[in-house]
Amino acid sequence: MTLDLLHLSEDEAAGIAAVLRSRSLGDMMEAAEAMTVAAHGRRVTYSRKVFIPLTKLCRDVCHYCTFATTPARAGDAYLSRDEVLAIARAGAAAGCREALFTLGDRPEARYAAAREALAGLGHDSTLSYLAEMAEMVFRETGLLPHLNPGLMDSEDYAQLRPHAASMGIMLESSSDRLCARGGPHFGSPDKQPALRLAAIEDAGRARVPFTTGLLIGIGETRDDQVEALVAIRDLHRRYGHVQEVIIQNFRAKPGTRMADHAEPSLDDHLWAISAARIILGPEMTIQAPPNLHDRVDLAPLIRAGVNDWGGVSPVTPDHVNPEAPWPHLEILEDATRSAGRLLMQRLAIGPRYALAARDWAAPAIATQILRAIDGRGLPKVGDWSAGHGDPAPDIMAVEPVSTSRSILSILAAAEPGERLSEADIVTLFDAEQEDFAAIVDRADRLRRQAVGDTLTYAVNRNINYTNICLYKCGFCAFSKGSTKAMRGPAYRLDMEEVGRRAAEAWDRGATEVCLQGGIHPDYDGHTYLNVLKTVREAAPDIHIHAFSPLEVTHGARTLGLPLEDYLARLKEAGLSTLPGTAAEILDPEVRDIICPDKVTADEWVEVMRVAHGVGLRSTATIMFGHVEEYKHWARHLIRIRGLQEETGGFTEFVPLPFVHMESPIWRKGLARSGPSYREAVLMHAVARIVLHPVIPNIQVSWVKMGPEGAAAILKAGANDMGGTLMDESITRAAGGVNGQEFGPREMQALAVSVGRPVRQRTTLYEPVRARRAVLAEPS
Repeated sequence: MTLDLLHLSEDEAAGIAAVLRSRSLGDMMEAAEAMTVAAHGRRVTYSRKVFIPLTKLCRDVCHYCTFATTPARAGDAYLSRDEVLAIARAGAAAGCREALFTLGDRPEARYAAAREALAGLGHDSTLSYLAEMAEMVFRETGLLPHLNPGLMDSEDYAQLRPHAASMGIMLESSSDRLCARGGPHFGSPDKQPALRLAAIEDAGRARVPFTTGLLIGIGETRDDQVEALVAIRDLHRRYGHVQEVIIQNFRAKPGTRMADHAEPSLDDHLWAISAARIILGPEMTIQAPPNLHDRVDLAPLIRAGVNDWGGVSPVTPDHVNPEAPWPHLEILEDATRSAGRLLMQRLAIGPRYALAARDWAAPAIATQILRAIDGRGLPKVGDWSAGHGDPAPDIMAVEPVSTSRSILSILAAAEPGERLSEADIVTLFDAEQEDFAAIVDRADRLRRQAVGDTLTYAVNRNINYTNICLYKCGFCAFSKGSTKAMRGPAYRLDMEEVGRRAAEAWDRGATEVCLQGGIHPDYDGHTYLNVLKTVREAAPDIHIHAFSPLEVTHGARTLGLPLEDYLARLKEAGLSTLPGTAAEILDPEVRDIICPDKVTADEWVEVMRVAHGVGLRSTATIMFGHVEEYKHWARHLIRIRGLQEETGGFTEFVPLPFVHMESPIWRKGLARSGPSYREAVLMHAVARIVLHPVIPNIQVSWVKMGPEGAAAILKAGANDMGGTLMDESITRAAGGVNGQEFGPREMQALAVSVGRPVRQRTTLYEPVRARRAVLAEPS
């Protein structure tokens, strides 16, 4: 059975139900599993949460519910502020990230006790008190609130949205029949399907990431289930806000009117899950509570289309299903792995919405979300940050013993040097555990095949001749917007100082000077020619590695020269090679956010194409871990490979992890906190695989990764340790703590730590004359 047989985009609910009825459960599950794996891979997520039952009073009387109670049985009508905070703090201490507020629907409309309690708390409604408690929990503990307060309208969402990462309401069923006398929803005005669908629609209008779903086995038919799923599908198509759909199986509870009602079978649940996947599509997150089935039944749920287990708490019980305790996370992980999948934590807000948090959450909530996630929208694991000096996490010891077939297929295609598709590259970046290990292992093998075991480094000096810049790149903490002090003093070196530093570098054994700076308002194309003249006179034999494509473009424009003519003049004046900086991410979607006034991706590529054409070779870089996604990394690598196949001008590829600490875009709450350690390792490994064999050298930045991180990456496809950098200022301006210089002795020690030989190289990866190598040795 394939998805195209269903034509779901046009069919009405009755037609879809008829098609599904014509298929066996096995066929449905096979189609659903294929769709799930295509969109979510091996990942099955859960949210580590605390359950905060703010009030158990409710104006509804659902005939299966044991959560709602009466004032006489409830004791205090609402949890106090101290009680709420104590639960939240216990959750934060246990590593939870979500505070799930569950409560009855507007109990003040039914009970005087609720109205009196609210008045004592200083509120006139349950939703007003909920807003205060959600804000308090977020402010005091950092837990992200998810709110389930029942029916809401546009005004309610406006009141609560500033204090919540997400909200939800179960549709349960779209059948009015269940609200008639004798039905499970009789006497529950808030369970009218039309009202609940209106609430879901209002959430869409309010741009609230939303959870909804079905409760199956309460008297509805399969046709009713399909009708409800189609209604959810249509609302999501209109507003794009449904982040997950729960397919929950009814459990009969003692003491309720439905205590003797038959529970749905496992096959009934599997049918509903498969139908949800097929109707809602591959990208939707389909959830089933893991505590409402035996452990042995969890693997079939995954095969039917489940890719999320919902919230699981190590601290609080499931107050809605108190008879069904949460499985221990170790048990849930084992059960998930037995189905061939990997259990991974998520936030209260789904990954796609987390990546776009500025659109889907209030500013303070969005900032915390962005600072917590990786490039998939999932929580970063560990505290490591680029440039921060943190110990490298131990993620390199996993053996690739059960690599997934999709990863093996992609790696097999890359082995002979075939070009990989964007989708294939994204799959590599998404790898975890055994798949991660297989990618690292293959990258290391390709490195050995391409360049052997010898590690290389250059002895060089950075000369950043000014930090004053006309451009306002959101990621840059180095540049200053004027001659006034902003985040440190602004400066501009005179030509005499530039020459002195170049001569000193040569005297200390450097073979290269790397010259880059901000775009000073007084600079024009002659400035860069004068820099070259100064350096060449001060150190005639030194290799001049200088001027980003932004500087080249600025110089050419200010002199009214074509790129080819200006680059030729730079080469004649002594320019040896170009650094591949200013690339950041070669995709317009990303550049429009982080550097809208800078050279475009196409302009960067054109500068490099022309430079290679006039005989100037260059490096290529990527600066990653800020606002972009894996698809943008893939597009960047594809563009680099394409240009290299055309010109052959790139000497190396240099991944540069985003150092976030002092970056303006991060300080404004608009960017992630750099890549995770897993992502940083994978960027080097995947770059080796994608660029094989056209770019032989992959460089690791010890400045960004630290020596320990650099050592790990030298086992993951990198072969070059970069330059000794007698002066490093750009990373340090962004908050990096690694030293200004990493000399030959440190380079050699780094090579020894990974058991590899090492040699000094020139910028073009040629051997260094013996005399220069001796000069570069520390005294």
